[in-house]
Amino acid sequence: MERAIFAGGCFWCMVQPFDEQPGVYSVLSGYTGGHTENPTYEEVCSHTTGHTEAVEIIFDPAILPYEKLLAIYWQQTDPTDAFGQFQDRGDNYRPVIYYFDETQREAAEKSREQLQDSGRFDHPIVTTIEPAQTFYPAEEYHQAYYRKNPGNFARNHARREAFINMHWGNH
Repeated sequence: MERAIFAGGCFWCMVQPFDEQPGVYSVLSGYTGGHTENPTYEEVCSHTTGHTEAVEIIFDPAILPYEKLLAIYWQQTDPTDAFGQFQDRGDNYRPVIYYFDETQREAAEKSREQLQDSGRFDHPIVTTIEPAQTFYPAEEYHQAYYRKNPGNFARNHARREAFINMHWGNH
């Protein structure tokens, strides 16, 4: 098994696309990339900890290669918006691919370059690629939110879904 960590706005919306893939063992909502140990949701939302809301994915690369995870990631975010994602604004919602080793870093950089060169977006791809830091699991009520609160999830996911459909079609 390997680990991947992606930040792409509200972590509620980032779980489902990965959770439903063969080869994914678990997807956990949490916080990473900041300077406060064991931050709470309220602290991260205060924009004082430096953390992003992110998902940690445990996966079997023999079934689901990291490059496929990257392809799924790009289709869940607005890679041209460095200041948040959709209705969620602020540094805690910035898009980041966190890498664990040089292989992941190189794959992430290659995929970002391919997306930029594709012409799919009119603006530059601004998603950053950064070394992985400590991942702190979010509070239990944030885990698998799309299953626990489907109505609220659908309302929060609507703008993201519209963007995905506009740029990627129904995938």
